[in-house]
Amino acid sequence: MSEVTVIADVFRNGFEMTDLPWVPWQEPGRVGVEYVVLWGPDASTGEDSAALLLRFPAGAHGDFHEHLGHELMLVLDGTLDHSDGRRFVAGDMVVEEPGTRHQMSSATGCTVLAVRARPASARLPEPGQITTGVGAGA
Repeated sequence: MSEVTVIADVFRNGFEMTDLPWVPWQEPGRVGVEYVVLWGPDASTGEDSAALLLRFPAGAHGDFHEHLGHELMLVLDGTLDHSDGRRFVAGDMVVEEPGTRHQMSSATGCTVLAVRARPASARLPEPGQITTGVGAGA
């Protein structure tokens, strides 16, 4: 029988979700981000998609990457900063199309639901793209 996962009150502050198995994301270019895998790629079934809860403490940031498929990000609490200078708040949903490149960070801390249709690939930023700088939309 298939399993069903329920996370009650997912709109609460992620740092209050102490019942979830948060893991530090240890990958080049990522600082301070923690995650919980809801589902992930599975080579044995050909599944490429992934869904994660992400927790960014104040000042944390992901790597600069390119999307190989669509990505949906729903900000559950706090503020999420995009490397193009935009800031997203709780309740904002962002859909990145394949080929988009960015780095996400949080000046104040946030929790995000992220769903990727396909993996992302680490990239170097184009000249002039902001890649760090808490509060600057990095």
